[in-house]
Amino acid sequence: MNPSKPTKVFNDPVHGHIELHPLLVRIIDTPEFQRLRYIKQLGGIYYVFPGASHNRFEHSIGVGHLAGCLARELRDRQTDLGITDTDILCVQIAGLCHDLGHGPFSHLFEKQFTTYTKPEFKHEDVSVKMFDHLIASNNLKEEISESDLIFIKELIMGCPLSDELKQEVWPYAGRPEEKSFLYEIVANKENGIDVDKFDYFARDCYHLGIQNNFDYKRFLKFARVCDVGNRKHICVRDKEVWNLYNMFYTRYGLYRRACHHRVVNVIEIMIGEAFRKADQYIQIEGSNGGSFTISKAVDDMAAYTKLTDAIFVQILYSSDSKLSDAKKILEKIVQRKFYKYLGEATPNPNNTQSLDKKQLLEELAKAVAAEDPNMRCTSEDFVVDVFLMDYGMKEKNPIDKVHFYSKNDPKEAFHIEKGQVSYLLLENFSERIIRAYCKKTDDENILKASKKAFIKLCQDKGFSIRQGYGAAAGDH
Repeated sequence: MNPSKPTKVFNDPVHGHIELHPLLVRIIDTPEFQRLRYIKQLGGIYYVFPGASHNRFEHSIGVGHLAGCLARELRDRQTDLGITDTDILCVQIAGLCHDLGHGPFSHLFEKQFTTYTKPEFKHEDVSVKMFDHLIASNNLKEEISESDLIFIKELIMGCPLSDELKQEVWPYAGRPEEKSFLYEIVANKENGIDVDKFDYFARDCYHLGIQNNFDYKRFLKFARVCDVGNRKHICVRDKEVWNLYNMFYTRYGLYRRACHHRVVNVIEIMIGEAFRKADQYIQIEGSNGGSFTISKAVDDMAAYTKLTDAIFVQILYSSDSKLSDAKKILEKIVQRKFYKYLGEATPNPNNTQSLDKKQLLEELAKAVAAEDPNMRCTSEDFVVDVFLMDYGMKEKNPIDKVHFYSKNDPKEAFHIEKGQVSYLLLENFSERIIRAYCKKTDDENILKASKKAFIKLCQDKGFSIRQGYGAAAGDH
């Protein structure tokens, strides 16, 4: 791997003109990476926000670029860290390849398809498998040493550091313990502050038309490495604490306004249903001429390379009678005939009772029957979705995991408590949301009874009905 080769320039609408090493360009120019051109970055959001037409391809290039920016800033600011050109190139490759494992429509594939068909699926695991396949299939193994390949795959997976502080032996093989901070650049498992988020905040907000209040360029300027325990961590100047709260609030806003928009929600549910109904009837050619269904393709990288958003159109325009049920669902999406929204509720944050979708479905069907005994419906006629809205670390405040330094003592790392920032900050950093939809869209009596039943069910459970989201809010 020769880090000194001349770079090539890409014109990116978010980051401007960016320079990439020829090895990065060789990786980009492979079928495995080019596949990302055909996977929407924001999945079903494109069917609600027409500007959200960008793909995993450009996001991945952006992450590779920002990974290099952060690594170079740290090297130039602290020459004693021993960051080499090869280190920087490895971090860039990891940023470039971190999303190779995403399936059709990105996170939709995990949330609405593999959750039901292959629960153990994680796109990070498949990204590592696809990276190995990319390297082997394109004669790139001679370009990257074995230790660097290990390092890149560790970066793609994301390696926790603080949980391992008590271990006497450094648990990772790609780089030694004194370079532990490099593991926080692409996929930071400590506090979620990484260049992956820097790019998707900027890029997603740009395409969605949503204001981005986080300035990642300030973070790059004020980041430095400090000793914390027996590890080195990336820390940020204490005065940047508000910028970081803005970052996590931006994340929450993106999820609330776009990713979990109630129409996006039902569209992704319907696409997932269609894919599950089509699964066994779709055959994708893979290794050694074998054929794989959608759910089996994730185990064969040759087949998975061919699995993209195009599967939607394949089902939609198919004349195969076996795909008719899946096709009808996708036709409803195209015709904007979505399942009808019944309402939204949230439990009190102190309520820790489990929320089982199947149980809630059965309870909703019984509640509808109780509302009007003449209603003929079952749990199959409804969809209940339960999801978590948070700042990226479930109920925890991610800023509690961030290390800061001061101008007067840039080598000393410390935490900043929420009360030291402002008493106006949040008390809770997560909430569970319950939404319900009805599949019988043409029966006004069932819809009316279902809305009332959902509200009553939630009230009986002590849930808060969201104003502006519930059935009483008006026209749906």
